[in-house]
Amino acid sequence: MSESAEHKYKFDVKMTCSGCSGAITRVLEKAKGDGGVSDFTVNLETQEVLVNGTIPYDDLLAKIKKTGKEVRSGETLI
Repeated sequence: MSESAEHKYKFDVKMTCSGCSGAITRVLEKAKGDGGVSDFTVNLETQEVLVNGTIPYDDLLAKIKKTGKEVRSGETLI
């Protein structure tokens, strides 16, 4: 059993084009490589970002905000 439990996070992020979703995808890919994020989905149509991982919510929120995109809401699902 791992020390940190895996969580599922959902964010409502204002994305207007594929460049916006691409920026978020790039930052999450990097977090996947650095550890903390195991899987994610960025959906431009629904403006939804779903992330699974052991990364703390605040760290993940900061990474998404660093892209310059507006995070309208975020929640921990599990």
